[in-house]
Amino acid sequence: MSGPYKDIYACFICRKSFKQVSRHDLSPEVVAQLEYKCPQCATSMVSMGHDFQAPKQNDTKQWTKVMMLYRHGYTYHNCGCGAGYRPADLRELSDFLEQQEAGKGSEGKRLLQRLTS
Repeated sequence: MSGPYKDIYACFICRKSFKQVSRHDLSPEVVAQLEYKCPQCATSMVSMGHDFQAPKQNDTKQWTKVMMLYRHGYTYHNCGCGAGYRPADLRELSDFLEQQEAGKGSEGKRLLQRLTS
């Protein structure tokens, strides 16, 4: 996706997000050397996707939820029409992750049964 869209990067240490030039608008040589660092603490930021809306900086529970989702592979990368369901609160995160893992395991088990039958 190129054009007016910018990539949104987050710094979990400072609890801030920043819009950056999309990698799709840059040459492959520039992208290979590119690393977005937080302007405040100089830590490498993580790409969260076009639909990411950062919580308020002082909302540590929401930032913890976002960080845990990121660590489990959930970001907001898509066509800009919504990233799908994400838990609203940190207390819902554990159930959400368990349901996602159970769904993955069930589908894999069904496929394995079909292949071995």
